[in-house]
Amino acid sequence: MMRIPYRLRFPSSRMSIPTLGIGIAIFVAGCASVPPPTEQMAVSKAAVARASNTDTNEFAPLELQSAKDKLARAERAMAQENYQLAKQLAEEAQVDAKLAEAKSQSAKTQKAARDSQESIRVLREEINRKTQ
Repeated sequence: MMRIPYRLRFPSSRMSIPTLGIGIAIFVAGCASVPPPTEQMAVSKAAVARASNTDTNEFAPLELQSAKDKLARAERAMAQENYQLAKQLAEEAQVDAKLAEAKSQSAKTQKAARDSQESIRVLREEINRKTQ
């Protein structure tokens, strides 16, 4: 059996530092190549536009404003080519816009239920007055 010299079997720590440096450089280059989130931006813009109606302004103004603010920040991040931040903010804007729509729809439904209950109460009073 042939014996391999110790130095060839276990490289010195000085040899691993350049290797580590190359590995880190490759990793950083891989992270830096995040593609622009153009599709997510378009989806988020559509969600915010859809949520921007009179009812949402009335029933969920804070959530709608949050969505608009995050979308504006996402657009600034896109302009600065910070695509990872832009994607994150665009996703958050989309979620906030959906929340605003859901909250608005819920408030409208509750208002309609209260109106119906009030109508029923008025009709019952009317019936009770006529039968007495």
